[in-house]
Amino acid sequence: MKNRLRDERVARGWSQGELAERVDASRQTINAIEADKYDPSLPLAYRLAALFERPVEQIFFNPFLIETPTDHERS
Repeated sequence: MKNRLRDERVARGWSQGELAERVDASRQTINAIEADKYDPSLPLAYRLAALFERPVEQIFFNPFLIETPTDHERS
């Protein structure tokens, strides 16, 4: 699932390990989510969204939509 997790994390100057601690996940999980190799559970997605004070949809993009937010921004 495409996401902005890395962008949000880097903007705050956090390492993957620091982010993982804040949301009670492993560094490997954060790495896999950022690499689009693992889709987070719904509770983890909500914890991440709450931490970044953003709606889930601004961090994780629905793969079933024809146009993603990043596609729209390029237009």
